[in-house]
Amino acid sequence: MASPSDRMTPQERRIGASLASIFALRMLGLFLILPVFAVYAATLPGGDDRTLIGLALGAYGLTQAVLQIPFGMASDRFGRKPVIVFGLLLFALGSFVAAWAPDMHWMIVGRVLQGTGAISAAVTALAADLTREEQRTKVMAMIGSSIGLVFALSLVGAPLLYGWIGMGGLFVLTGLLALGALGLLARLPSPPRPDTQARLPLREVLTNGALLKLNLGIGVLHVIQMAMFVVLPHALVVRGALPAPEHWKVYLPAVLASFVVMVPAIIAAEKRDKMRPVFLSAIALAALVQGGLYFLGDSLWWLGLWLLLFFVAFNILEATLPSLVSRTAPPAAKGAALGVYNTTQAVGLFIGGAMGGVIAQHFGDNAVFSACALLAVCWMIVAFSMTFPRRAQPAT
Repeated sequence: MASPSDRMTPQERRIGASLASIFALRMLGLFLILPVFAVYAATLPGGDDRTLIGLALGAYGLTQAVLQIPFGMASDRFGRKPVIVFGLLLFALGSFVAAWAPDMHWMIVGRVLQGTGAISAAVTALAADLTREEQRTKVMAMIGSSIGLVFALSLVGAPLLYGWIGMGGLFVLTGLLALGALGLLARLPSPPRPDTQARLPLREVLTNGALLKLNLGIGVLHVIQMAMFVVLPHALVVRGALPAPEHWKVYLPAVLASFVVMVPAIIAAEKRDKMRPVFLSAIALAALVQGGLYFLGDSLWWLGLWLLLFFVAFNILEATLPSLVSRTAPPAAKGAALGVYNTTQAVGLFIGGAMGGVIAQHFGDNAVFSACALLAVCWMIVAFSMTFPRRAQPAT
């Protein structure tokens, strides 16, 4: 029978659910417009310029990458909740500007403002502050899984919402949700004020060998994710004979089923102190998926299976990596460390999209899967040298 320390308390479950909801808003701003933005952009002045469309889509991620470290450091100095409130207000302002935007230039301004709400580091640092170490990966799993869930729901819901309320309505909705998240944040307990005298220079975070390996991991994971999704829609159409509007029929079940498979792995990692084998197995599974897509991705069923296995690996790694960062980082620099981590994540998203497009254009879809497999193998080699924190022993 599990001891009380092995179970999340009601407060920890509420903290995890609230922070996952807040965190999901950042990804909602990125994912919700992807399926329909190009259609809408054509109706705006300047919408016939693909460069401006690309800038509008990429501006969000760019400002996220630039501001994650400053926001994380600010949360170490001024507290987590004030920084999250400020970021949510900026996100909401950008959403309303984008909803009003009369042309593509103002749309870019709105997307830049949305991206300035770079709250990921502060949210994950707050999760680490408010939960016991032996439960932290479970809470991080709730937060990390929100990425996959929001992505799948966006693929399904964005076309429907666009038909009902238009692009302006989509942006207004994301802005209102951000303001609603302030209510969730207000109900959470406040962690102790940071010790500003104990703050560490950023260079000590940037040169920490253990943190460098974790940052490399999240960067590689998101390079693989974005590169895959440059070519997977084409593979589903060509190999799986599934029209683009019906791709959600594969994405949504794969994401939801992956959560069911992921839970026992997270329990084993935390409760049974199996973090190392679970972590390394997830990287190996990500590499195996790329080989499967290369050699055995010639039918819809195979594609669906490999996609399910990818989301299993992705969700395990998305949950364990920030937990490991929060345990490894010096207490006085937890926000800064998570800021660097989230910056690396955003850079990985950008590099993955660019890399996937270039490789697919010049060498074909299978070359993308080969490159992703190679990256995963290199990551595995680095991960073998990692030292994994032991499971915290609860106080008696």
